[in-house]
Amino acid sequence: MQSVSDNTVPVVTVDGPGGSGKGTITQMLARRLGWHLLDSGALYRLTALAARRKGVALDDEAALVNVAGGLDVTFEPTPAGEPVRVILDGEDVTGDIRTEQTGDGASRVAVIQAVRDALLQRQRDFRKAPGLVADGRDMGTVVFPDAPVKVFLTASAEERAQRRYLQLKEAGADVNIDHLLDEIRARDERDMNRSAAPLKPAEDAQVIDSTGLSIEEVLSKVMTLVGQA
Repeated sequence: MQSVSDNTVPVVTVDGPGGSGKGTITQMLARRLGWHLLDSGALYRLTALAARRKGVALDDEAALVNVAGGLDVTFEPTPAGEPVRVILDGEDVTGDIRTEQTGDGASRVAVIQAVRDALLQRQRDFRKAPGLVADGRDMGTVVFPDAPVKVFLTASAEERAQRRYLQLKEAGADVNIDHLLDEIRARDERDMNRSAAPLKPAEDAQVIDSTGLSIEEVLSKVMTLVGQA
């Protein structure tokens, strides 16, 4: 089992708030490099989803730790532009973990240090040759502090709300953009001010604001950083 100090396998961490484009960028980057991919946020979403399915309250710390420690999860690659396929207990839950309800639940369980501890080594175990692209909120600050390339990807709350609105509308959902914007701002506030691994750039991270940029422009910036490492 590899530890966080094992820097023989390269890691690119991409942290940032929800809706900043992390998921798309990390998938594209992993495919371009031929590396493994970790969607760390999915682990918290999976914990929240599994807890709900088992009838576990999101403030029951001991029960949540058991749920997190017992997750049977795999990530499967998908064609360009599609979300990572997430398999929980043999079931495809890719759509289930991307709902606003599950996202809110993930943000709530992520503030519990015992849950974070239960998932920490699980995340580090994804570090395998030839390399790893890790998508999350504390990949560069907590999980892989020795990563040679750290990116903090952000965008304005308004742009992130607009992106989410268009995604949900395309999926046929009945959504209100003002409500989405309020949810994003509330989640940002909670994530940035939590005591356990608050959302912030690592000291040696390169901050990229994707507001007004295309995915290709953002990918080009990240690839440049990888080439310089």
